[in-house]
Amino acid sequence: MVLGRIDILAAWDRVRPFVHRTPVMNTDAFGPEVAFKLEHMQHTGSFKARGAMNSVLSMKVPKAGFVAASGGNHGAAVAWAATKAGHRARIYVPDIAGPTKINLIKSLGGDLMVVPGAYSNALDTALEYEQQTGAAQIHAYDAPMTLAGQGTVMAEWEDQGLDADTILIAVGGGGLIGGAMAWTQGARKIVAVEPKNAPTLHNALKAGTPTEVAVSGIAANALGARKIGDLCFELAQTQGIQSITVTDDSIAQAQMALWEKLRILTEPAGATALAALLSGAYVPAKGERVAVLLCGANPAPAPFTKD
Repeated sequence: MVLGRIDILAAWDRVRPFVHRTPVMNTDAFGPEVAFKLEHMQHTGSFKARGAMNSVLSMKVPKAGFVAASGGNHGAAVAWAATKAGHRARIYVPDIAGPTKINLIKSLGGDLMVVPGAYSNALDTALEYEQQTGAAQIHAYDAPMTLAGQGTVMAEWEDQGLDADTILIAVGGGGLIGGAMAWTQGARKIVAVEPKNAPTLHNALKAGTPTEVAVSGIAANALGARKIGDLCFELAQTQGIQSITVTDDSIAQAQMALWEKLRILTEPAGATALAALLSGAYVPAKGERVAVLLCGANPAPAPFTKD
C-alpha cells in the first residue's frame, strides 16, 4: 500500500484536536540559516503521539484493548493516546529503553512489560500477546495508520509556512520519514539520516530490499529497529531519496550544540538529523534552503532527576 496526501489529511482531521501544533523557528546559530520543526515538544516528548492517536481513533477496540512494542517513545505515545480515549494499552519495551522512557510510560497509564534485549524482542512478545488475547496491535512504524499520523507533521509544517528545499529527518523504522515522503510526494528533497550503528534504511537501499542489521549505539532506544518498514522502503525506493549515516560522536555533539546554542534539550535520536549538517555528512549546495526535524526529547538520564 502506498499512502498519499489524502490519507494524511484524514489523519490530521482526526488528531488535530488532541496533538500540539508544535512550534517552528529559523536560526543562524549554527552558521547558514536553518529551519527547525520543534516536534520534540509534542505530547509525550516525540512525534509518535500523532501516529498513536490516529491509530487509536481509527481502529476497532477489542475487549483486550491495545498492545504495542516500542523502544520507548512509541510506547509512551500509545499509553497516552489509549488512556486519553479511555482504553487499556499493554506496552512492551526492551530493557535498553532506559528509566526515563520506562517511567514516562508508567506515568501515562500504560500496562508496562519490560523484556530483555532490543526492540525486536519486545515486538516478538507483543505479537504473542496479540495472538493470545486479541488485543489490537499498534505497530511503531510499519502500519498505514501510524505512517499517516506521522505525516501530519509535514502537513502542519507546510501550513506554518515551511520554506525549504531540503528536509533532514532521522530514521529508525521509517514511520516519521515514511509519513513525510507520503506527504511531500517528491516535491521537496528529503534526506534520511541514520546512526552508523543502526543503518536500516541505508543498507536496505544499497541491497535493494529490507534487510536485518545489527543495532547499537547512543540512539538505539529510539532508532533501534533492526529492519526498515516495508511501507517506508517502498516510498524511499520510489522517490529515490538520499540516505546518509552519522557517528555516535557527531550525534552527541549535535545534542550538546542544541543545548548550548539554543537551550533545546533533545535525546540523541532527536539530534540525529542535525548531526548530519554539523558534522559535514551532508553539505548543502550554495543557496540551498535546509530544514531539520527535531523529533524526540526523552534523554537518559532524565533532566532534573537522579535516574
